[in-house]
Amino acid sequence: LQLPVLKEDYLEKLTKKRITALAMEYLQSDNGDYPIVKIMSEIAGSCAILTAAEYLNNTREGGRGVLLGGVSGVPPAKIVILGAGMVAESAIRIASSLGASIRVFDNDITKIMRLQQAIGKHLHTSSLNPVYLAYQLTSADVVIGAIHSKEGRSPVIVTEEMVSNMKDGAVIIDVSIDQGGCIETSKMTTLDNPDFIKHGVIHYCVPNIASKVSRTASVAISNIITLLLLKMANGRNFDSVLYDSPGIRHGCYAYKGCITNQYLSRRFNMKYTHLDLLMTSKM
Repeated sequence: LQLPVLKEDYLEKLTKKRITALAMEYLQSDNGDYPIVKIMSEIAGSCAILTAAEYLNNTREGGRGVLLGGVSGVPPAKIVILGAGMVAESAIRIASSLGASIRVFDNDITKIMRLQQAIGKHLHTSSLNPVYLAYQLTSADVVIGAIHSKEGRSPVIVTEEMVSNMKDGAVIIDVSIDQGGCIETSKMTTLDNPDFIKHGVIHYCVPNIASKVSRTASVAISNIITLLLLKMANGRNFDSVLYDSPGIRHGCYAYKGCITNQYLSRRFNMKYTHLDLLMTSKM
């Protein structure tokens, strides 16, 4: 679901045609993880750092001419990452190998602890304290927005005032734009026209940033979706798959004429029906 461009008539047509629709980003595995979000986030984190490095070059309009990792006697670029999930982990691995200076913000201390264990070294981390975040943003060369919402829109973490106080030529990569963006000045762009400048700051807000490496992304998704298709083998219908798989039910947002995602029903003022209730006769 591309939430920033989703329109009511799309959902109305789904319900009218009684289509069962799944959002890949809401599909859960048996342990509660979001497998497609996880693998796409891993790709997105790598792409975000490589894209930021490209936009810091002065070959791009507004670029500051800064090498991401710096060199002897010259300090590296400073990267602020919002969120401590898989996007952050992947981005940190690439950025650290290049020698960049990194700050990570997240309100979930458990996620920060997990991130530090995964990276294997101490990181400069903080809760989402708006005063301290605003201070760090004033000297940031790159900001990566990687706040994922389990349902609905990502919360806005960086205000327009914070962006206006950033350095000219700084780069914002809002990976959260798929869910509306976590930076107030973000607006969806395309691969054909991927960036814009606001308050002197370069914004890169392409949804599904993993599509830049489409072959890798396609194979990664296929590895997960194939297992779902195999569950439908041997003549089983999709209702049986939904009945047996709570994680797949979690990804279902429309079912035979009903909207089964609470966020979508609130956003478009459409009637919401819990999927479990619709399948009561089987449960």
